[in-house]
Amino acid sequence: MNTLETLRNRHCTPRKGEGDALSRERIDDHLAALEGWRLTADGSGIEKVFRFPDFFHTMAFVNAVASIAHREDHHPDMEVHYDRCHIHYSTHDVGGLSLNDFICAARVDDLQLPG
Repeated sequence: MNTLETLRNRHCTPRKGEGDALSRERIDDHLAALEGWRLTADGSGIEKVFRFPDFFHTMAFVNAVASIAHREDHHPDMEVHYDRCHIHYSTHDVGGLSLNDFICAARVDDLQLPG
């Protein structure tokens, strides 16, 4: 099973401490599987900007992401604008990135977005 399928089939679990932080090698592997996601400038998170035709579609997306966050109990930072939403994942309890960030990013990418 490839990395993306593995991420899609997992669910978030509590992650605490440096032992649950991902190595740079694992981060790079997971990033390679996710289209359009990038490491933040400081390396402590991943981010992606999603674009939409209007505010209604942007808000529908935000609500869908909120549903994923609630189900997985892992919450992104979101910056919402009229025609776009910037999503940022990191795991504060590990001081960087954990598997949960990539699981949620894969689930967000699976949302059906307007074309």
